Amino acid sequence: MTNAVVLNALSKTYPGGKKAVDAVSIALSPGEVFGFLGPNGAGKTTTVKLLSGMLAPTSGDCAVFGLDPAQNPEKVHALSGIVTEHAQMYDTLTGLQNLLFFGDLYGLSPEESQRRSSQLLEEMDLTSAKDQKLSAYSTGMRQRLSLARALMHQPKILFLDEPTSGLDPESAQNVHTLIHNLASQQGITVFLCTHQLRYAQEICTQYGLMDQGRLLAQGTLEALRAKVHSGLKVKLQAQKVPPEFSPYQTASHEFLIPIQSEGEIPQLARRVLDSGGDLYHLSAQLPSLEDIYFELTKEKGASV
Repeated sequence: MTNAVVLNALSKTYPGGKKAVDAVSIALSPGEVFGFLGPNGAGKTTTVKLLSGMLAPTSGDCAVFGLDPAQNPEKVHALSGIVTEHAQMYDTLTGLQNLLFFGDLYGLSPEESQRRSSQLLEEMDLTSAKDQKLSAYSTGMRQRLSLARALMHQPKILFLDEPTSGLDPESAQNVHTLIHNLASQQGITVFLCTHQLRYAQEICTQYGLMDQGRLLAQGTLEALRAKVHSGLKVKLQAQKVPPEFSPYQTASHEFLIPIQSEGEIPQLARRVLDSGGDLYHLSAQLPSLEDIYFELTKEKGASV
């Protein structure tokens, strides 16, 4: 089976000498929701431009479903949909006219463009606004229409660059649901670039953590957790705890205690009860993506 995306020691250095992407290697299977994560300036957008053929690599190479974007940009565009942080469409056209225009650019027949436009406007909850000019759309409406535009030609892969930027919580949740359905029901590969690690943890199946153009780590959340120190902690709410718990107090009657394995959890409960304490809550707190990212960047800083 052909990988959806392959990066092989991919690097990009701009004319001024800035190395935006530094020897990044990744391989993704079709149908993945891949979170390409890191702060602004980490190299995420440059990587998408390399994968879409907008830029040529300085060294290394990449492929989208076996196609080299630098050599076959038109073929890669034909099977890709791209949504950037700022929806790039025409303010003087209505929502429907924008979709019909891009459907024509994608080579769809007028009948197919009309059918896909109606279908996507309904899916994005924009049917009632289809005859309004884009200039009257809210930020959330514009972003949903941008997603519809990217899906007009039924792409095999969707590149999303901060797709929920500027959206209210409800609109962001709708985009979240759409991305999940595209991958799980239609098998579309989603390459999601964002600095919002908490959002990515809810939606992605694989992650790549970037920092200053370098790939810190890649894998599932479980695999990434295994790369860093245990990081396993126990959240405990209790009164009259043993005195050795005091350094781990985070709030009134609340404690966050580091442990090496889940086997230590029953021992903590017994220590509270044996000391005559009252135990109200106890739960394992696994490291989040944010915890993992900061641990990896800290390790990187220490090794420099």
